[in-house]
Amino acid sequence: MKRIVLFLLLISYFQVGYTQIIKGTILDKSNNLKINFASIYINGTSVGTNSDQNGYFELDITKYGSLPLTISALGYYTVTLSDFSREKPIDVYLIPKMFELNEVFVIAKSTEKERKANLKLFMDQFLGSSYNGQNCVIVNEGDITFKNGTSRDTLKAFASKPLLIVNNALGYKITYYLDKFEYCRKNKSFLYKGSALFNEDMSAALTQKNFFEKRRKNAYFGSRSHFFSSLWTNSLKSNGFIVRNSLDEIINYEDIVIVRAGFKKYLSYKGNLYIYYLSKSPSSYIEPLKDQIFFDSNGYFDGSGVKVIGQMAQQRIGDLLPYDYKPK
Repeated sequence: MKRIVLFLLLISYFQVGYTQIIKGTILDKSNNLKINFASIYINGTSVGTNSDQNGYFELDITKYGSLPLTISALGYYTVTLSDFSREKPIDVYLIPKMFELNEVFVIAKSTEKERKANLKLFMDQFLGSSYNGQNCVIVNEGDITFKNGTSRDTLKAFASKPLLIVNNALGYKITYYLDKFEYCRKNKSFLYKGSALFNEDMSAALTQKNFFEKRRKNAYFGSRSHFFSSLWTNSLKSNGFIVRNSLDEIINYEDIVIVRAGFKKYLSYKGNLYIYYLSKSPSSYIEPLKDQIFFDSNGYFDGSGVKVIGQMAQQRIGDLLPYDYKPK
């Protein structure tokens, strides 16, 4: 009996020892005032909290201790922290973006017809044209403002509040903090930046859950998250992936992965990587933009370090899955 009690105490001790709770305060960089109701979260997960009336927060990041911390607040630019203290309280300073919001309010007036056309273009590009994307609803689409460039070739979108997205195909509710959206009509290229906080629809009936799981599997297999999680475990081939370089030579795990202290892994390669997924021809390719790109076992990767083109890049917000998703 004593051995069992000792064993349970040891388990409890190690669980506490590995718990990572981040504490800190959110402040306005322009005047040092504390910001309440700021959102502190791990982008692409359901892990998040809000700062209190004194700007203070605590967040358990045990499951995602290696991932960046994201902080968003209404009227401020979003901040992402990759290097921060896990032991001591941190102060996070946000920069106001009131000038940008005022500028948009003044110059972004449009007719109802023009707004409708802009909104459709935004929804198609932002949510995607897939089944999943077309079955998403932005609850507060009225908070989106559009601005056309002087030549009317570029469409920019701004959101005065976080976008509340209901994905009726995958069974998620997403709070999305949109930082940037630009679409060029001439060459049909677009750029968007932002971060997402997920909530799963727990009230769904069994038949709905089965439907959601089928759609989630379809979205996951062959995706960027699937690729990077497979790369992390050195199981690309068994998961249907083949990687080749521009000379059509097969690239192996050892050729592109650097492991550092703490078991952190980085993709490192000079040149494009052509990704084959269950096919005899490349469906996507990755262009490294940094010497070393951090990625994690759950499929997270530093999006600023790579440019993804092809089939994997076609997935938009409507096909987005949280990093804790694993096919059943």
